Parts: sequence; C-alpha cells; structure tokens
Amino acid sequence: MSSPAPSDAALAEFLSPATKALLDFIYDGVYVVDNDRKILFWNRAAERLTGYKAVDVLGRCCRHGILNHVDENGRLLCNEECPLTEVIKSGQRDERKVFPMHKSGHRFPTVTHAAPIKDASARIIGAIEVFRDISAEERHAALQEKFEKLIRQYVSRTTYESVLDAAAKDVAPRAATKDLTVLFLDVVAFTSLVEKQPVGRIVEMLNQLFSLCTHVIQRHSGDVDKFIGDCVMAVFVDAQDAVDAAREMLDNAMPSLNRALSPKGLPEVQVRIGINSGRLIQGDIGSSERKDMTVIGDVVNTAARVRVAAEPGGFLIAESTYARLVKPGEFVFCKEISLKGKDQPVRLFMPKECLRSGS
Repeated sequence: MSSPAPSDAALAEFLSPATKALLDFIYDGVYVVDNDRKILFWNRAAERLTGYKAVDVLGRCCRHGILNHVDENGRLLCNEECPLTEVIKSGQRDERKVFPMHKSGHRFPTVTHAAPIKDASARIIGAIEVFRDISAEERHAALQEKFEKLIRQYVSRTTYESVLDAAAKDVAPRAATKDLTVLFLDVVAFTSLVEKQPVGRIVEMLNQLFSLCTHVIQRHSGDVDKFIGDCVMAVFVDAQDAVDAAREMLDNAMPSLNRALSPKGLPEVQVRIGINSGRLIQGDIGSSERKDMTVIGDVVNTAARVRVAAEPGGFLIAESTYARLVKPGEFVFCKEISLKGKDQPVRLFMPKECLRSGS
C-alpha cells in the first residue's frame, strides 16, 4: 500500500480533528482545497449558506456545478480568475466580493477571503476560503440610500448631517455660533396669486419653484434651511456662492419655470431675493416632539428685511455680504433702510446690471 504524498499528509495534519471542530464553530462559511482545488473540508456554515452538505462536495471542485462564482459584472471566475487559483499561484491573500450559486439556483452576495496553506517548509499545499453572506448588509445599504434620498426632501443637509453626527456620538446636536450668509427668496404678490388660482395649481407652482431653487442652491454649495409658505431660506458658508446662486435663480431658473408654467395657464411668477451675512446661532430648535436644525438671530431677520426691500425680479445684498465678496465690483450702493432695534441704517447694494436696466 503506497504512502500518502507529502502534501496530502501536511493537509491531513492541518485538518486535524481539533481544527475541524474549530472551523465548524465559525459562523462564516469555510472550505479547504488542495492544489488541484479539490474540496477536502466543508464546514457547517458553508452547508447552511450554500445548501450543499459536506457529503455533496467533498472530493469535488467547486467549479463542477457547485458554487460557480461570478464577480460583480457577472463574469464566471471558476476557470481563469478563481480566488483559490490566484492564492495558490501567488502565495498571497485575496479578498473580493463574489456571488456564489446556492444549491437552489439563486446567487447571493458574499465577501470572500482566500489564503494559501503552507507546510512546515513554506511550500503551498492548498488554500482556505472563508466567505460571509452579505445579503442583509446589501439590503440595508439599499434601504439606507432610499431613506437618505427621501429624508433629504424634508430636512436640510445641515440638519441631516448634524443628526447623523449626534447619533454616531450618542449625544444631542449642539448649538454653535457660525459666520454664514443667509439668502431669502419669496414670490412677489403671492397673496393675489392664491386668490385667483386653484389650490392645486398653487401647490404645483410652489413645488416646481422650490425644486428649481433647491437645485441651484445646492449646486452653489448652499443648504436649504427651510421653506416658509412661499419663501425659501438658505444658508451658505461663502457669501460669493450665495450671490452666484441668486444670479442663476433670477437669470436662468425663473425664466425656465415660467416657460413650464405658461402652457398650464398659470401666470408668470416673479421673485425677489435678499442676502445678508454675519455671525448667527445654528442649533437644534423646537420642542421635545419636533425640532429643526436651523439658524436664528439678527442676521436672519435682517436678511428677511433686505428681501422685502428688493424690487420684483431683483435682489439686494447687505453691506455685510458686500464686504465678503470675491467680486464686489459687480455691485453698487443703492439705498439704506432703517430697521427696528438697530442704531444705524443697513446699507444695501444691487448688481450693476440692475442699475443699467433701471430695475
């Protein structure tokens, strides 16, 4: 009777009863192959995850109608790009996402780790593969992405990120004083529009307006803080971004909106914008039942008043914003407004093109 080959003896030593018992205890699927990729061990988790019992696979290769792995692009790996073949050839570990075939015929996502098995002389005598079913993680990630997309329609980016950060640290969101620029936009003569148009049309118009504004604001690195009736309130870290967003909304977004509203019989919509900058309070404001991560303070109130002072179809900026601009030369002083509680009037600036057009 011939004695076993050295590699077979080394693998038999590696797969001692104690090692098998340990590998059977592991929650992840584990199997061991020799250099010809013949399966020598198949743990209980591999049985549970794949539907194949150990007696079904021992002595066979996984490519022989068993797992038939494919990658994320659907390419069959068992012939040329098998992880086990790679580690046996290279002697290096391999980690990747693959989709093995369950005995019932469906594929499932796994994270697979493969490593060479070496004998006492460092010769490669086989390989071990450990795989984990990540179906639950994949479903959770997809659900999380859908949730984020949905929830961002109702809360600002700042609110969402602050709540996530607070949840990760298991603390309540903290208020802070920040230097920000606040943009207010509202619909001119909105009350008369409401009186003349059906409620459904008004809601449709506002939704289209807010969608366009949100797109422009976010494109210019701003964050929609809230919608208040017919008004949009947004915050920006950079005052120049706020001004650029206002220009785009008036020059491009509003004409586009009115072209879309005209075939529906809705009247042309005009907006006005006011912008102010300064240090304000950003915090978690509200009751124990409902809170918003928002900004409050004199800077916000002044921005709202600057908006009221703007002409229909135009925008004004306060001197505090003007002082922060990269391109202040595009604006000229136009007037001052007195505000309750302020010792000095607020100086307002308008775009030069509005001055030339007589707006």
